[in-house]
Amino acid sequence: MLAATALLGFTATSQAAAPGYQTLSTPVPVTAQGKKVEVIEFFMYTCPHCYALDPLLEEWVKKQGDKIVFRRLHFAQGPTDPLAHAYVTLEAMGQTELVHTKILRAIHGERQRIYRSDDDLKAFLFKNGIDKARYEQSFNSFGVQTKMKQLPGLITKYQVTSAPTLVVDGRYMTSPSLAGSPGTSEAQAGRDTIAVLDQLVAKAAAEKK
Repeated sequence: MLAATALLGFTATSQAAAPGYQTLSTPVPVTAQGKKVEVIEFFMYTCPHCYALDPLLEEWVKKQGDKIVFRRLHFAQGPTDPLAHAYVTLEAMGQTELVHTKILRAIHGERQRIYRSDDDLKAFLFKNGIDKARYEQSFNSFGVQTKMKQLPGLITKYQVTSAPTLVVDGRYMTSPSLAGSPGTSEAQAGRDTIAVLDQLVAKAAAEKK
């Protein structure tokens, strides 16, 4: 009887938590063309929940293929945040995928404090295949400096307050905290997030027809 009661309680909680996403009060214009659906992950390299979600999200993005346009925005902890600055620089170089997982693993899996300064982070990046001259040039470029200044405004525009958060088609927002039920493990919350993403991409695609 006790087991049945617990199961009923969990089912009720899951239903109460549905649909696992929120609709932005003010939609944000998307850059995706045609029927492709834009998906943006707001993340932080120092966020353990982002680290936990990352392998599931990477696999999901590959499965989606050309159905979506996927990109990331790094929360900036101030105008000189080394990690945010590094990500914007790598993005401008088209080199994010070369070291994205390595940065997360170094910080969370290996407990390396590579985020203490720009110099510590650069040393790690150069050791892991990023060209020093190109990086330094891009790091100090007008385009990268401009994007760094725009980050706080973008986060406000998308109404994002925590990481990881995913915004689909500039209208729908989900995250492990929204998709997962209370008391659910982080792994399950991640799987629930992926399931909600599937629903939102299908919903957004249908609405484009």
